[in-house]
Amino acid sequence: MNSINTNLGAMVALQNLNKITADLRVTQNRISTGLKVASAKDDGALYAIAQSQRAQVKSLDSVKMSLSRTSSTVDVAMIAGESIQDMLSDLKEKALAASDTSLDTTARDALKADFVSIRNQITKSLANATFNGINLLNGSRTSIGALANAQGNSQLTVMAQNLSLGGGIITLGATADFATATSAQNLLSTLDDSISNVSGALARLGTSSKALDRHATFIGKLQDSMEAGVGKLVDADMPRESTRLQALQIKQQLAIQALSIANQSQSYMLSLFR
Repeated sequence: MNSINTNLGAMVALQNLNKITADLRVTQNRISTGLKVASAKDDGALYAIAQSQRAQVKSLDSVKMSLSRTSSTVDVAMIAGESIQDMLSDLKEKALAASDTSLDTTARDALKADFVSIRNQITKSLANATFNGINLLNGSRTSIGALANAQGNSQLTVMAQNLSLGGGIITLGATADFATATSAQNLLSTLDDSISNVSGALARLGTSSKALDRHATFIGKLQDSMEAGVGKLVDADMPRESTRLQALQIKQQLAIQALSIANQSQSYMLSLFR
């Protein structure tokens, strides 16, 4: 039975048009955002996984910052340590020159003044070997730690190196000087030991610095890998979506034509009343 109240053909055509329009909207959204999973509505499971990985990637930014700060602290300590080692060499030079018994008192006193000045400069350099409020050389702390993972339950530890005068590494006393050739001679072995010990301390700091740099490189690669993994889960295949968009646009036009034809299909009944 034909009815002017119910046009089944138009209903079917309208349903098809609505379905095509919905698919077109999804495709357009994917193209505009570049994502096939932009919200939990698109795919709850994939969205949850992607969000978890994104949070992990952001957490690794904090790890990189921690590694960078610690690395800078170590670098400052190494620069100061190298300067102190040079000054120890200068002190040895002054002491060796003063140990010459042929020197007169005036010449030896001049060398002593230089010695004391350089010795005091070591203390000043130690005090200024600070980055971000942390000093690894003046004995104020035993170590410093940098975050090693996104969970915060692992750290890279850098041991401090106490280069204070009269300490375990620099055995030269904070008030050491000389007045005679003999007292200057007696300082030479202490200075040799101090120079050797500082070399060892710098080597340890250098090893720690290299470890920090290696781990920072690893964290950067880990972030890249995780971001690529998230992309595989949620990024849209743009060439495919472009092709799909064109197909859906054609389907939409055809569906509109079909609906128009279906709406006109009952117009023949008007002829029955002429």
